Amino acid sequence: MSKAETYILADTTVWIEYFRGNAPESVLESLILDGKVWTCGPVLFELLQGVRSPKQKEAVKNAFEGLPYVEMSTALWEQAAEIYMSLRKSGITVPLSDLFIAVIAIEHNLAVFTLDKHFAQIPGVRLYPAPHTS
Repeated sequence: MSKAETYILADTTVWIEYFRGNAPESVLESLILDGKVWTCGPVLFELLQGVRSPKQKEAVKNAFEGLPYVEMSTALWEQAAEIYMSLRKSGITVPLSDLFIAVIAIEHNLAVFTLDKHFAQIPGVRLYPAPHTS
């Protein structure tokens, strides 16, 4: 699948920079306008639990309105547990929310757009290349 055909699941780190107006804000904006961005519960949760005002909460809700939204099935919860155990046996620990984001992306053939390097350690995850931030 070429970059032009890639649909992405934007991680919380990218959304935070988007709301701050920092790179990769313009890349995410372009992907949203092209209909390439999907979202999921863990990303929405992480963003909403971090808002500091009703205005910020409304901005998050408005940004997510109309985006394709996917959830985890029972099979995905089981897959997440297996991947987590496998990573732990290898001495690798990743935040649970990021593991959930990863398995959702894998299941729906989405590339993860993130600024977190640990996504590369999760087997099966395709990463969308993030621009360098300053």
